[in-house]
Amino acid sequence: MSLEGTLETAGDDARDAVLFVFTVTNAGGETVELEFTDACTAEFVLAADGEEIWRFTDGRVFAQVLSLDSLAPGESATYEAEWSDPQPGAYTAIAELRATDETCEARTDVSVPS
Repeated sequence: MSLEGTLETAGDDARDAVLFVFTVTNAGGETVELEFTDACTAEFVLAADGEEIWRFTDGRVFAQVLSLDSLAPGESATYEAEWSDPQPGAYTAIAELRATDETCEARTDVSVPS
């Protein structure tokens, strides 16, 4: 696979909100075309002990817009989401690219203090 993903979290105080930054990099030698069928280009999920706790797309509506991103070799694209009401605990965050013909996923551990 030529796409590699990394997932990081950011924020001044994780008790107020958790920002997820998903970076997808073309690690191959050819340009990769990423085609999307709506305005949601990546999915973000939080899980604890194998149970889904939060999903970015739940309760949201996205414009039905066809779009295309091209990633030349070595280029990256960044996708972000915010968990605005985090509950204290330890989680696994999962980000997944929602392109129609390409896949990429990344995971990281997240800890929200009480």
